[in-house]
Amino acid sequence: MEALYGGVNAALLTAMHADLSPDHGRTAAHARWLLDNGCNGLGVLGTTGEANSFGMTERREILENLVRNGIPARKMMPGTGATNLADSVELTKHARDLGCPGVLMLPPFYYKNPSDDGLFAYFSEVIHRVGGGVKVYLYHFPAQSAVPLSVSLLSRLLDAFPDVVKGVKDSTGDLASAQAFIEALARRGFEVYPGGDNLLQKTLAMGGAGCITAASNLCARFSRIVYDKRTGPEADAAQAIVDKCRAAASSVPLIPGLREVLARASGDDAWRHIRPPNMPLSAAQADSVWAAWDAAGALPLPGLGLARAAE
Repeated sequence: MEALYGGVNAALLTAMHADLSPDHGRTAAHARWLLDNGCNGLGVLGTTGEANSFGMTERREILENLVRNGIPARKMMPGTGATNLADSVELTKHARDLGCPGVLMLPPFYYKNPSDDGLFAYFSEVIHRVGGGVKVYLYHFPAQSAVPLSVSLLSRLLDAFPDVVKGVKDSTGDLASAQAFIEALARRGFEVYPGGDNLLQKTLAMGGAGCITAASNLCARFSRIVYDKRTGPEADAAQAIVDKCRAAASSVPLIPGLREVLARASGDDAWRHIRPPNMPLSAAQADSVWAAWDAAGALPLPGLGLARAAE
């Protein structure tokens, strides 16, 4: 069974103007460049895209403008998880109605230590209220949400909603975690995507569907070689570069670090705009992350200036 989002999916950065409003033109230009340079799809408005720094109206407008600017809805997996039923349902219906085949859904992350019964009830209620027409991928990122998703919970949801619940993004960075999901659920057509670029080749060998990752904003062309080739010298060499890229990305705060490298690589200072509480890098951090990416072998970024010119 072919995975709906099989392949390399970048966790798309969201561009901003100097007043911190969403910059729809730059976001779409970057999305277009990614799809032309290794990405099979795009994880839109996830953690890297700073979804939870935007209001509901802004989140809808960001997605609408990507479609308006020519980014195919079928290539996008928008984040629609929120702290409450109403917002999660509204965002999921909106993504569905724009033509997105699936959404990525965080658990309700304000109340801590919910039971599996509580999480099952929550996701079930969202699915019932949405009323079909879109696949649901669960977002397992306990370091950020503080609400882990167990294998047994996901298995239970898959049993209850086999035509809706489609997969998981596992952003633990732990190979054993992704392996547990794959071994328990992949044989049932459940798609497992690691959030760690460095886990791509290993999870593909286990039956993973691809990846949804932050560093793919800059190194997707190498990840795509890994996805297409899987094994052999070319795939191994590409994965080695991807490993270095992930280490470079993780050497400073992730989101401003990616913005800094993109700003320097494109010659476009606007990529440094970031909403608090995230903050730009210090000068020393900016120099160090640029040097790390350069040493990883990921630079320059082919065609990036052309993407900016087409904005």
